[in-house]
Amino acid sequence: MPKISAGLLMYRDSAEQSASPEVLLVHPGGPYWRNKDDGAWTIPKGEVNKGEDLLAAAIREFTEETGLPPSESFIPLGEIKHKSGKIVHAWAFGGDCDPAQIHSNTFELEWPPKSGHTQTFPEIDRARFFDLPTARRKILPSELPLLDRLADAISEKPIQ
Repeated sequence: MPKISAGLLMYRDSAEQSASPEVLLVHPGGPYWRNKDDGAWTIPKGEVNKGEDLLAAAIREFTEETGLPPSESFIPLGEIKHKSGKIVHAWAFGGDCDPAQIHSNTFELEWPPKSGHTQTFPEIDRARFFDLPTARRKILPSELPLLDRLADAISEKPIQ
């Protein structure tokens, strides 16, 4: 059975009247992602606990990964499937924040591998708002449909 995750995509109007909305994406923490940029960013998300409501899990994970409580009025974005087979259920919501103020929970990892030393890393090491064209370049390819679904939901044409 595939792993199930849930997450939230925060969006805001651009400061420039004519620009597309901006979305908040997060960059995974830890040594494997350190030097990756384009195609590495994601929506804040995480695994759903057994029996947990999907939206409740998305809200919990967003809060754990960003330190921010999301606002109500969620737009369903459906589900996508990662290359690993993991299924991600997602919702969008309008909001704003200072990405520099985001603080993530942490995880432990033996690093370097087979060294016997355990290090602590943040689940996300940074967050940033991107306009939709830039977000399409930054986000994991498997999560691209979420940007198009958001654009459709808020009456924007999908960005090519």
